[in-house]
Amino acid sequence: MLELKHLHSVRALREGGSLSEAAQRLCMTQSALSHQIKELESRVGAKLFVRKTKPLRFTMAGLRVLELADSVLAQVQQTEAELRRLVGGEAGRLYLALECHSCFNWLMPAIDQYRALWPDVELDFSSGFSFEPLPELQAGELDLVITSTCDQLEGIQYQPLFSYMPMLALAPDHSLADKPVIEPADLANETLISYPVDSERLDVFQLFLGPAGIKPKAIRHVDMTLVMMQLVASGRGVAVLPNWALVDYQAKGYVAVKPLGEQELWQGLYAAVRSDDAESPYIGAFLQIAKDSCFNLLQGIRPLSE
Repeated sequence: MLELKHLHSVRALREGGSLSEAAQRLCMTQSALSHQIKELESRVGAKLFVRKTKPLRFTMAGLRVLELADSVLAQVQQTEAELRRLVGGEAGRLYLALECHSCFNWLMPAIDQYRALWPDVELDFSSGFSFEPLPELQAGELDLVITSTCDQLEGIQYQPLFSYMPMLALAPDHSLADKPVIEPADLANETLISYPVDSERLDVFQLFLGPAGIKPKAIRHVDMTLVMMQLVASGRGVAVLPNWALVDYQAKGYVAVKPLGEQELWQGLYAAVRSDDAESPYIGAFLQIAKDSCFNLLQGIRPLSE
């Protein structure tokens, strides 16, 4: 009933968010992909996704096929990688840096899987707290940077990973906890707890406070997300983190979570690589594993178009 092409198609639909984007990713016409999906739905006997929704919404049957695709295609990918190593002996270096400091949770499982598939690749990474990684990428000191910025730099390409919503975390009894949405002026008298990086590299300043010309009363730098959430829960300040990074803390009642502004704010996350390395098999494999890890582990994210 199900073929590999079907599994590739449903995964492309999830990553692309629409039939047209998925067709481009699969190098197919939209008509051909639509026909293939309808044929699969006929075989399954159920619709796989709700038409004309944005972002695309899968049915229960579609989610089950996606679950199968993630499992089977990962095994196929592993076998293909093993065969490539047997035939070509591919190896290389992959030095990573993260500008998204809350990305460790989903990235570590991806790194573990990658090490098993590509044992001959020398892999290392830096947190990126104390230096600007993109110039280091240009200079050849790094090979891949996880970033939310797309600065136009010579010789650098950006591969989309996913988009997320920056959200405000505050103590459940905070005076702002009853507001349905947070406005920039609400943070003028607050202590903002953030990672120790320049303000212009933080989502809350790029997307929210900066355009409004608002600054918080004070900024407190913290290295670890867990410590940041403990400070927020005890009323020592507020913090802005990706929606998926706050899910567990909100579910346990440690913090309240509020959207920023009347209009939803979405930020993109990218993998920056040197143009000369963009076609490298082991870098391409890492990017695919990282994308799969994102959508398998994180709640509240959506595909990001190229």
